[in-house]
Amino acid sequence: MELKVNQDNCLGCGICVIACPVNAAISPENAGGNGAKTEEVIMMVENGFIKLFSPEKCELCGTCQMFCPVNAIWLE
Repeated sequence: MELKVNQDNCLGCGICVIACPVNAAISPENAGGNGAKTEEVIMMVENGFIKLFSPEKCELCGTCQMFCPVNAIWLE
């Protein structure tokens, strides 16, 4: 399984970024909605869309998918 993002549906809201427990562990300021200070996170908003930086760190918990309001992110 791996993390996928449909950029055509993505609103760039960043809810998945904030909800991700791995992102929060890597960059705690991310969990507060302040944006990561490193590209070591799994994903972050860049230019209005979710960009995957380190998808291999994903633990496949599905939290990002559960919180996405438009089903633009999923595990496949």
